[in-house]
Formats: sequence, C-alpha cells, structure tokens
Amino acid sequence: MSRTRKRRMMNQINVVPYIDVTLVLLVIFMVTAPMTNPGVVELPKVGQALKQTGAPIIVTVRKDGTAEIEGKKLHRDQLLFEIKNQLKKAPRALVVAADEKTQYGKVIEVMDLLKQAKVDKVGLLFKPAP
Repeated sequence: MSRTRKRRMMNQINVVPYIDVTLVLLVIFMVTAPMTNPGVVELPKVGQALKQTGAPIIVTVRKDGTAEIEGKKLHRDQLLFEIKNQLKKAPRALVVAADEKTQYGKVIEVMDLLKQAKVDKVGLLFKPAP
C-alpha cells in the first residue's frame, strides 16, 4: 500500500543567496572604486596673481577647416612654423576659436599641430550662453 503524498506549494522565497551576492558585489565595488580615474581637472588656485604678458595668440578654425592666425590663412606647415615663431618671441597664452559648424576632426588637427609645436596648455574660445 503506497501512499501518495501531495506536495504543498511553497509560498516563501529564500533570500539568503541574494543577500550574499549583493554583499559580494558591494565589496567588489568598494575595492575597485578608488582605482578608477574619473578625469583630471586642473582647478584655478585662489589668491594667485595672473602672469599674462600680453594678448593671447588666437588660432581660428573656419567652417571649411582652414586655420588662421591674426587673419592670415595658413596651411598646416606654415601654421606650425608661425606658432613656433610667435612663441619664441614671447611666451603667451594660446587659444583655439572654432566655428560651431566646424568638423570635430579639423579642430583636433589644429590641436595636434599645437602639440607638435610643444604647446602644453591650449584654451578653447567660446561665447557664453545668455
């Protein structure tokens, strides 16, 4: 005589494995969070005098990708030569002013030229929104 026993439906959830997984993930995030580098930003220092010797050199990039310095359209090699000459005469700040319709790649090309000319810090010129 075999008796068949009906199994009851279990209406509870065992949450212990979920808590274990959550704690392991928490430990992993706590260990790896200090290792990530969100980006380096050089913030201005308060109380430091500005040491700007003159007006900055403005490199203008037009919509068509041509570059200018002080209104003179220059090719890639000429631009590099002109930047080096102006920086040898007097070290000044350098900013890039690009039209908002300019392709991103053209601006990067100009910034690459500036890197080749050993310009460490370059600013971007923009008009603030009203």
